[in-house]
Amino acid sequence: MVLDSRKYWVETLCRIADPVLNALSEKRLKAVMPIKGDPSRIRYMHLEALGRLLAGMAPWLESGARSGEEGELRGRYAALARMAIDAGTDPDSPDYVNLTEGEQPLVDIAFLAQAILRAPNELWDQLDARVQRNVAQALYALRRVRPFYNNWLLFAATVEACLFRIGEQWDPMRIDYALKQHEHWYVGDGLYSDGEEFAWDYYNGFVIHPMLLDILETVGDQYGDWAARKEIAVQRTKRYAAIQERLISPEGTFPPIGRSLAYRFGAFQPLSHMALRGELPDKLAPSQVRCALTAVMRRMAEAPGFYDEQGWLNIGFCGDQPEIGELYISTGSVYLCSLVFLPLGLPAESPFWSDPDQDWTSRRAWSGRSFPIDKSL
Repeated sequence: MVLDSRKYWVETLCRIADPVLNALSEKRLKAVMPIKGDPSRIRYMHLEALGRLLAGMAPWLESGARSGEEGELRGRYAALARMAIDAGTDPDSPDYVNLTEGEQPLVDIAFLAQAILRAPNELWDQLDARVQRNVAQALYALRRVRPFYNNWLLFAATVEACLFRIGEQWDPMRIDYALKQHEHWYVGDGLYSDGEEFAWDYYNGFVIHPMLLDILETVGDQYGDWAARKEIAVQRTKRYAAIQERLISPEGTFPPIGRSLAYRFGAFQPLSHMALRGELPDKLAPSQVRCALTAVMRRMAEAPGFYDEQGWLNIGFCGDQPEIGELYISTGSVYLCSLVFLPLGLPAESPFWSDPDQDWTSRRAWSGRSFPIDKSL
C-alpha cells in the first residue's frame, strides 16, 4: 500500500498532465484544447493550463527519482515541460500565450514563476538562452497589470521574486507591498482574509500561504523585516495545514465551501507544501497526511467525469459539474488541482512515502476507538 501510494500519485499526475504537455510540446495546444466554461475565457486558458500545471509538477520534476521506471518518467516529463515553456513563451510559436489582453495573465504567469522557483534547475537552468530571454520578457510584460487589492498582490510579488531568482531586474516595492498588506490581513488561527473582508473559502490554500512562503524563501534575506516574517509565515502555514488535515472526512471528502471549487484537491496545497518542506505540525505524522491526501485524490480523480473522453479535465468538484464553475473558470483553470502533488518532490525513502499507513484524524475520531487528540483545534 505504501509503495502503491507513490505510484498512484505519479500515475495520476502524469495522466492529468498528458494532454497539456503533449499538445504544447508539439505546438498544437490552441488547436486541440477543448473550450469549457465561458467561451470568452479562451484567450486566457492556454497560459492557465501551462502555469498552473507546472506549479504543482515542479517539485517532482526538480527532485523526483533519477533512476528506475519513475526516474525515466520524470526525466521525460521534465523535457516535455521545457518544450511547453518554449512553445508558450516564443512569440513565433502558434501556442504563444496571451500576455497583452486583460488582467488574468498576471495570475498565470505568476504560477509559471512559482514553478520556476520550485524547480530552478529543471525549469530554468536547463532552458536554452533563447527560451530564458522569452520567459524573462513574459514576466516583465505582466508588470502592465495593476493587481486587485486581494491575493492578486501575491501574483505580482511572485513574478518579482522569480525575476530576482533568474538574475533580472526586480522591484522590491511590489514584494514589500504584498507582504505588508497580507500581514495587515492576517485574522488569526492560520487564516488570512483575501483583501479587507474575510470569506471562508480555500484561497489560503490555492494562493496565500504557499506564495508567501515561496516569496520569502527566495528574497527573504534581502531585508531584515522580510527575514523576520519567514518563521512567522511558516508557523501560520503549519496551523492552517493542521486545520486542513482535520477537514478531510473518513471517506476522503471535504466541505465544498466558497468559490473556485473546480480547483478540487488543489485546495490542500498548504498541507502538501508543509509535507514537502518537512515542516508538518508536530502531531501530524507524514504517513497520515499521505493517507488522507490519497483518499481525497482517489475520491475526486476516480469520480466519473473527472476526465473527458480525450483525457482533458472537466469542470467540476466531484465529476463533470460545469455548473460549479464561476465565470472565470475555463478548461485551463482547473489544472490548479496539480498543487496537491508537491510531496512527489520528496524521495521515496522519506517518511512521507515509506512509513506504514496511518489513519488521519477524522478517520480515527469517527472510528469509535480511543485516541489522543489535540484539543486546541
